[in-house]
Amino acid sequence: MQFKFKIQDYQTRAARAVTDVFTGQANAQPFTYLRDTGSEFDKRGRMALQFESDTGYGNAALQLTREQLLTNIRRTQNANQILESSRLTSDIGAVNLDLEMETGTGKTYVYIKTMFELNKLYGWSKFIVVVPSIAIREGVYKTFQTTAQHFFEQYGKTINYFIYNSDRLTELDHYSSSSDISCMIINMQAFNTSMKEGAKNNAARKIFQEQDDFGSRRPIDVIAANNPIIIQDEPQKMAGKPTQDGIKHFNPLFCLSYSATIRRHQKGAHKGQPLNNLVYELDTLDAYNQRLVKRIEVKGFELQHMRGTDGYLYLQDVIVSRTKAPVAVIEHKYIGANGQVRKKTGRFNIGDSVYDASGDTRLEAYRGFQIAPDGIVPDMDGQTAYVRFLNGEVISKGNIYGDSAEEDMRRVQIRETIRSHLEKEEALYSRGIKCLSLFFIDE
Repeated sequence: MQFKFKIQDYQTRAARAVTDVFTGQANAQPFTYLRDTGSEFDKRGRMALQFESDTGYGNAALQLTREQLLTNIRRTQNANQILESSRLTSDIGAVNLDLEMETGTGKTYVYIKTMFELNKLYGWSKFIVVVPSIAIREGVYKTFQTTAQHFFEQYGKTINYFIYNSDRLTELDHYSSSSDISCMIINMQAFNTSMKEGAKNNAARKIFQEQDDFGSRRPIDVIAANNPIIIQDEPQKMAGKPTQDGIKHFNPLFCLSYSATIRRHQKGAHKGQPLNNLVYELDTLDAYNQRLVKRIEVKGFELQHMRGTDGYLYLQDVIVSRTKAPVAVIEHKYIGANGQVRKKTGRFNIGDSVYDASGDTRLEAYRGFQIAPDGIVPDMDGQTAYVRFLNGEVISKGNIYGDSAEEDMRRVQIRETIRSHLEKEEALYSRGIKCLSLFFIDE
């Protein structure tokens, strides 16, 4: 089975939003440099001959000034109806560009297409994709595979792609020596482990120290010589300093970030505005209006009145003091003057009664729930804190006692979901649309 991909206008516009930023940049294809092929020695310690080509193919330097880049960015933003940037952001490389794309609209497809376009227009051929997890890394790798034929039909080229592995450093030589479009994929966990210079772990030692089996070269130098373009997939999940500082070791030309939720300023005069130069925006509403994502309906209900007949108790904590006996923090039901039942959190000492604390008219479900002598026991010796009542009931910290109203609520949710699912399935079946119903369970 082979996937058939359709060229979508919104994806083409997303790729153009990036390439337009570099209007005026000359096409330097192919850009070559003298590659460090390292030194190898025979068993007697004599230098061996090197037969591998020392020609490297990297990204040509950016010729545009900061003023020209900002002018191009603002022109692109106006074309895409985005608020103009007040300044050029360049924390990683010459410029940091953001593209906001709703989940399910093909971010990976778009940045692969953008690689081909940047290569066609400006000759740039070296890319590194940084992802937040192994699962996303594998998904990205699979997309490279499934789209290979599709893009070859458009551009007459393929991309050499691989997942970074510190045990397979020879792939870095191929990455540097190939004149084709090349992309290294690396996930954040491997990245944070490897990219911390001076760290004691094996992965960091391999990339930052000279390796005998790698021609006495530092792998990081081999990568940095290519001046790669960095692509961050879901950068909001990789905003930590180790990742962002680590990326700079690659000597990036510039950085592209693709996300459904781009990072924005949280304070000050720029609150709500993108942290980087936003050049393309396809938010949730745009995606829905253009019918680019699946339709989602959420069914819920509101619990308006607790019955007050169930002895709900939740031991939130046991507070320990040097001068006083332990105190239990318990959430319970409370009946107010108007007869409405709500939940209330209070502090209880030895001998205190939840029944007395449940309101002037008292909730009968709490009769007998008086804390026993020595009935408040804090965390100690690996044992979880608990409270013991005179009626023999014991509640451990973090546990809930007697919340049948919660069970009722879940039962109604399940029943209504099944009912709605069958009704929706009946309506959609003849149209060939599959109906799915999901339960999201609290952590």
